[in-house]
Amino acid sequence: MSRIRSRGNKKTELALIQIFRQNKITGWRRNQKVFGKPDFIFRQARLALFVDGCFWHSCPKHGTKPKGNRAFWKNKFARNIARDKLVTRTLRRSGWRVLRIWEHDLHRATARRATKKPQNETRLMRRIQRALK
Repeated sequence: MSRIRSRGNKKTELALIQIFRQNKITGWRRNQKVFGKPDFIFRQARLALFVDGCFWHSCPKHGTKPKGNRAFWKNKFARNIARDKLVTRTLRRSGWRVLRIWEHDLHRATARRATKKPQNETRLMRRIQRALK
């Protein structure tokens, strides 16, 4: 566990950057000093975008629970969920809009690139563009 970086998931963030660039979405920044450390912010639209990992944020579809040390992991996941709720609530009270995307949404959106966009990428882009308006 000590080898897992506490900051960012490069693979998922790069996948989202690729989607931004392909769809000509601009105005985003990374690693900005905003409460909760969003993965991306759109300062003009006051949108904070988080890419939540399925494991660490207990995705209801793909989240797995380690078999060893169950009590530790149960508490860890509960703290992560509580922190996510606190961050979302605090940012919204400060006038930010918050958009959370599951890691699995990005994997499906970037899988099997062809000339036609995958349906999941279209759905994801619709959510992001709606939040930016």
